[in-house]
Amino acid sequence: MSTTLTDEAKLKEALKAALVEILEERKDLVRDVLEEALEDIALTRAIDEGEQSEFVTRDEVFNAMERSN
Repeated sequence: MSTTLTDEAKLKEALKAALVEILEERKDLVRDVLEEALEDIALTRAIDEGEQSEFVTRDEVFNAMERSN
């Protein structure tokens, strides 16, 4: 049983070391993942907010867009 615990501890340490190495060496990947996650959160919030608001016609949307130009 102690061999299993030792092997699990070694595996856990190896995984931690690998993760730290990835985080240090591939900051671009970490940044991309975080950006994607934040965009997904923002999109989800926008969808939720949109579902709570009133419906408008297509013409109203395009008129508002023309006024903002």
